[in-house]
Amino acid sequence: MNTARSTAASKLGFWGANLFLFAYNFVLAGGFFFQFVLQEFPCPLCMIQRYFMMLASFGPLYIILATKNGTINPQKFMRGYGLSVLAAFLGATASTRQILLHIAPNDPGYGSAVFGIHTYTWALISFIVVIVFCSFMMIFSKELCPRGGEYNVISTINIWIFAVLVIANLIAIFAEEGFHFLLPSDPTKYLLFH
Repeated sequence: MNTARSTAASKLGFWGANLFLFAYNFVLAGGFFFQFVLQEFPCPLCMIQRYFMMLASFGPLYIILATKNGTINPQKFMRGYGLSVLAAFLGATASTRQILLHIAPNDPGYGSAVFGIHTYTWALISFIVVIVFCSFMMIFSKELCPRGGEYNVISTINIWIFAVLVIANLIAIFAEEGFHFLLPSDPTKYLLFH
């Protein structure tokens, strides 16, 4: 009975890492929807928030890969989520900075809103969720740490989607910034092509 419970908990811990990575894959892909479909160029603060989302995603990626290699243990489990908490905290500061830039009553904000909330506010919400989620996972790291046999093809697909999104973001920022040292504060075109 105790073994069955610990096996279920370790599977929950493994799938929690996959869900985390999948959720940020979805958010990063959504950023491309705004950028390419709605033609809303991300500003420097938007890109910084994307970078911290990617950095936060390296925590569960580390856990998934350690599980695949059979080297996962509670210390590595906590290290992965510790990286995520740090990245989410720094990302939250960037999101808060952007919110404060547009907090004036007559300021329409930057970019489109989703359900009445701008994307940088959603980014702050996502960073807070990551901090709470990772804290929970770290508190119960001994119980939730995968045993090493949970890895499967869904995890491989999740990892490849993340890798494609990271590369696509690097290409997109290079196209937007071109050979300039800094991204314009209010970008309106892809400087690489102009």
